[in-house]
Amino acid sequence: MLSFLVAMDRNRLIGRDNDLPWRLPNDLKFFKSVSTGKTIIMGRKTFESMNGPLPNRENVVLTRDEDFKAEGCKVIHSLDPVFEWNKQNPDKEYLIIGGSHIFEQTLGEADRMYITRIEEDFVGDTYFPPFNKDEWILTKKEQGKQDDKNPYEYYFCQYDRK
Repeated sequence: MLSFLVAMDRNRLIGRDNDLPWRLPNDLKFFKSVSTGKTIIMGRKTFESMNGPLPNRENVVLTRDEDFKAEGCKVIHSLDPVFEWNKQNPDKEYLIIGGSHIFEQTLGEADRMYITRIEEDFVGDTYFPPFNKDEWILTKKEQGKQDDKNPYEYYFCQYDRK
């Protein structure tokens, strides 16, 4: 199964200067709970923003740079291997975690989206692509706890392709 794991604001903003435009520790905990033990697939810029591979996950970095190396990661140069892995292992979940170009290129193939929806407007430069809501069904929605460290209204949403 090919899934997306992403946080966004009301306007589908997902990044600013190769970082998150907000601090939301509970979303990071959610990210960890969903992705631990799975294969995460990301672009080079997303990987570089994380300061190395994430533990207890298979880290896959997609880049056009044929010379790029990342210790502890599998490096691929096209999405073809991802689609092939997904076809060969339909019961395994592969998580696309960014950036926006990879979300765009794989939106038509995705089976599930885990979206942390933050009910705020932030300033940034990177957006999640628009998607046809008629193709998706909201299967889970849980409001996140607001407190001093998590000051925004936000929801953990799961969408499955119809």
